[in-house]
Amino acid sequence: MLIDRFYARLLGVVGPLEAASLLDAGCGEGETLARLGTLPPRAAAVDLDETAVAHAAGRAPGAEVARGDVLDLPFADREFELVLCLEVLEHLADPAEALDELIRVTERDLVVSVPHEPWFRAGSLLRGKYLRGFGNHPEHVNHWSPRGLRALLAPRLEAVSLTRSFPWLIAHGRPR
Repeated sequence: MLIDRFYARLLGVVGPLEAASLLDAGCGEGETLARLGTLPPRAAAVDLDETAVAHAAGRAPGAEVARGDVLDLPFADREFELVLCLEVLEHLADPAEALDELIRVTERDLVVSVPHEPWFRAGSLLRGKYLRGFGNHPEHVNHWSPRGLRALLAPRLEAVSLTRSFPWLIAHGRPR
C-alpha cells in the first residue's frame, strides 16, 4: 500500500511534466520504469548492479538500460528533459556530487526521492528490521528531513517543491 501510494504521488509529479526524454539514474530492477507505463520517446536508465540492470532491461524493453554510476553518468550535458533519481542519495557519501552530475545531464526537470527520517527508521523498527541500528538501513549513510533535503537542493535548483508520501519525500526542481 505504501509503495502504491508512493508511485501514485510520483506520477502526480512526473506526469504533468510531459518529458520527451527521461533518465532513471539508479534504476535498480526497473520498478519505476515499469510503473510509469508509457515511456517517453527516449528513455534511459542506469544502475551499478549488473543483475539489476539485466532485470530492468527486461521490464522496460523500449528503454536504453546500462550499467552506470550516478557520480559519472555516460551522457552529454542537458541530454534529458527529465531525470529521476529515486532512493539513491541516502546511499552516497557525497550526495552533492551526485546532484551536480544529475543536474549536468538535466535539460529541464529533476525529481529525487529519499526516505523521510525519522519516520523511515521508525517504520523499520515497527516491522522488526535493522534493530541493531535502531531501524537504520545498513546502507543508508544520509538521513533526510524536509529541511535537510531542501538545503541540499535549493542552491542548485529553482522552484523546489516537496511532496510527502509516508515514509518518503519526493522533490522536484529545475536547474538554476
